[in-house]
Amino acid sequence: MRLATVTERVRLAGPFDLAASLEPLRRSGDDLVDRWDGVRLLGTIGEVPYAAVPGGDVDAPWLDVTWEPGPDAGGVVSAIAARFAPAPPSFAALCRADPVIGALDAGFPGVRTVRRPDLLTALIHSISAQQVNLVWAATTRRRLAEAFGRRLEVAGHVVHRHDARRLAAASVAELRALQFSNGKAAFIIAAASAVAAGRVRLEELAELPDAEVVGRLTALHGIGVWSAEWVLARTLGRPVVVTGDLGVRRAVGAAYLGDPLPSPAAVRRATAHWGDAANAAQQLLLHAMAEGRLR
Repeated sequence: MRLATVTERVRLAGPFDLAASLEPLRRSGDDLVDRWDGVRLLGTIGEVPYAAVPGGDVDAPWLDVTWEPGPDAGGVVSAIAARFAPAPPSFAALCRADPVIGALDAGFPGVRTVRRPDLLTALIHSISAQQVNLVWAATTRRRLAEAFGRRLEVAGHVVHRHDARRLAAASVAELRALQFSNGKAAFIIAAASAVAAGRVRLEELAELPDAEVVGRLTALHGIGVWSAEWVLARTLGRPVVVTGDLGVRRAVGAAYLGDPLPSPAAVRRATAHWGDAANAAQQLLLHAMAEGRLR
């Protein structure tokens, strides 16, 4: 017998524009795993599916979160709230000192990073996006979720969760049939195998300094520094500028350097002053680029 769902209002620290900050999920395409349709966010915390509807305003945002109670449902509210961590206090000082960030924050107040709390999902996201556009990457992830993920329901909505054990047992040929390249198929299976076997665990990575996290992750077949840094930024919430990412390079080049594609070293120099506010500043530039405010 299915238990009745639970709905709780989760109040978040502002300023945080929930809709704008979630928009990258919709812009790149629905991968069935982290789903945002402009009204409702669907995701999973552990094995628990949830639906979250934003409300309030930028200064006092909240989420009405619905999930089904069960033995694994403890900590759902706190885990979801952690996805929407506010910018650090140093961000206000950066806005005053940096006219680029100050102007963009005034134009897009409350645009922040929405964290991806599941390590395997984060690794698959980075692998799928290597050397292809984001829409195609989301299409292949959707096929992967349908073929090897767990299909879950909450409040009449469907969301999938990647299954590390099923993926670890998959063959390259099976993933090739979903139109992953040979390399990406092997990389995804290797990442799933490491997660399933406990060789990489988010709880352990969270206790390590950045360099050690990068070292642990790049030891996995197919995970480079670029992918490891996205885990630092978007899963662990560290203030890291992903200087090798093409989108980051273009955004920083347009905002600061007058260069359509600066080198990673140039991006690192141009953003060194961001400091502890790097995550918020990086997301703000990426949002402005997507909205046509940086060229």
